[in-house]
Amino acid sequence: PDRRKDAVKKVIAAMTVGKDVSALFPDVLNCMQTASMELKKLVYLYLINYAKTNPDMAILAVNTFRRDANDPNPLIRALAIRTMGCIRVDKITEYLCDPLRRALKDDDPYVRKTAAICVAKLYDISPTLAEEQGFVELLQELVSDSNPVVVSNAVAALSELASLGNPRVFTITPSTLSKLLAAISECQEWGQVYILDALANYSPKNAREAESIVERITPRLQHSNCAVVMGAVRVIVKFVDLIDNEETVKVLSRKMSPPLITLLSAEPEIQYIALRNINLIVQKHPTILSHEIRVFFCRYNDPIYVKMEKLELMVLLCSERNAEQVLLELKEYATEVDVDFVRKAVRAIGRIAIKLERSAEKCINVLLELIKTRVNYVVQESIIVIKDIFRRYPNRYESIIATLCENLDSLDEPEAKASMVWIVGEYASRIDNADDLLETFLDNFQDETAEVQLQLLTATVKLFLKRPEGSKELMENVLSLATEHSDNPDLRDRGYIYWRLLCTDPEAAKRIVLSDKPVITDDSSQLDGPLLNELITNISTLASIYHKPPDAFVKRSRIPLGATADDDDDDSDDDDSDDGDDSSEDGEGSSAKAKGAAANSSSSSSSNADTIDD
Repeated sequence: PDRRKDAVKKVIAAMTVGKDVSALFPDVLNCMQTASMELKKLVYLYLINYAKTNPDMAILAVNTFRRDANDPNPLIRALAIRTMGCIRVDKITEYLCDPLRRALKDDDPYVRKTAAICVAKLYDISPTLAEEQGFVELLQELVSDSNPVVVSNAVAALSELASLGNPRVFTITPSTLSKLLAAISECQEWGQVYILDALANYSPKNAREAESIVERITPRLQHSNCAVVMGAVRVIVKFVDLIDNEETVKVLSRKMSPPLITLLSAEPEIQYIALRNINLIVQKHPTILSHEIRVFFCRYNDPIYVKMEKLELMVLLCSERNAEQVLLELKEYATEVDVDFVRKAVRAIGRIAIKLERSAEKCINVLLELIKTRVNYVVQESIIVIKDIFRRYPNRYESIIATLCENLDSLDEPEAKASMVWIVGEYASRIDNADDLLETFLDNFQDETAEVQLQLLTATVKLFLKRPEGSKELMENVLSLATEHSDNPDLRDRGYIYWRLLCTDPEAAKRIVLSDKPVITDDSSQLDGPLLNELITNISTLASIYHKPPDAFVKRSRIPLGATADDDDDDSDDDDSDDGDDSSEDGEGSSAKAKGAAANSSSSSSSNADTIDD
């Protein structure tokens, strides 16, 4: 037996590194008749991988499977059921029904919880067979099982069935609700995740029921597993809107803050996922972390993707009370070595100025100090945000234009050039040498980007309308360049429009070109209400990381049993053609779970359920 075990181990090792050992199928199959649990597991693992390529040989293992499914040892019974469920061969699937039905009613909870996951695998292979044989109803009965681990696996399996296109298969009733709430504190952590997900899809009847559920869920916020914490936050954030007691809402907000902050002490990957979720929560409930802005200050060793997310949250949480503190921090960031981070920090200063009117002057002063550093990309980014500040607060901070004009020669980025040209054109009446400044850009008009050319055209027309004397020749030169020497249709059209307006009705041109501009606001980080509400219900999933609804990036297609990737059309690229059962084995459906804040663990409820106690 030991020699046989060593031989099979070598076969499994070769299989693991990608070598084709399917030729040994008959020899490995002969090793099934053994009392050794370790050898039996190895043989079953081999069968799962190669049964599809040898379906006629695999059928010879059915008698052993059926015998093992009646073994006195519950571990062997569960192993046989799990292996039969993993083998996607139609002939074996036919023989799975009777052992699976017995396993769902087995006296041992380990066998029942394994059988629950096996139902999801069978449903993925043949939904019709699973429904005709009554396995869905048997699975629904397991939600009321006395063992919390069985309950959690039943919930995981039913959630998978719902994601496979049958959402009505799992409906939480009052009796089911009480069972789930009772089981959540006793089952393993990944079982808690699935129960929390199920509760998040439940709609309480009234405020009292919502408050009762939240009260039972709140202790999960103290869990060591990030997935459980985020699952609890998801339920609470969704149900808190239904609670009409303001004092209760305040208490819940205070209770959610520490766990969310704790997530920022984890690995960078988990920090990033936590920050993306916190971004949604803060947009929905700004008061939750309003006093905790310091925890979002960047550390020197944070990865760039974490720093960028922290900057977003600093802008979201910035208020008149903490603006000075935030600006000091952003000013420090603007002296860092990472160019992208510096640019984002300077932009954040501008966004705060637009957001907080009383702090705008402080922001302007910080930007002027940064311009004095003469660091090229800092100067250019500062001019871009100052242009937005001028649009937000017209005729208020024009005194700094002279400082901006001093840096004209250092501008080489299209957006910075366009911003500076806009400022010169908008305040042409207050800049004595506006025509000279615009002429410096006109020397290379044909080589500029469309963005700069369009701004130059508009700024020159503005200059002519405000100061006709001395700028007519410049304006005609620009109009000629735009209409006669440009291949850009947008530039030509705008040039012709200006030309005709000026020729036919200069007063109308003045009313149109020099009209009051709408005041801008900073909504760059704000999501639309309906989209935000949908993403809030998908907290702790990939949707909350992408900030897109699941339908935008998840597509599921069913692959017929026995089909290969080549048989399926291009749409099947979203699934694994040969391992389509993996999604159900892992308990993950089209909701695309980011389980456990993704980086915390690659395991999931059912895979843990399959391996625990083995």
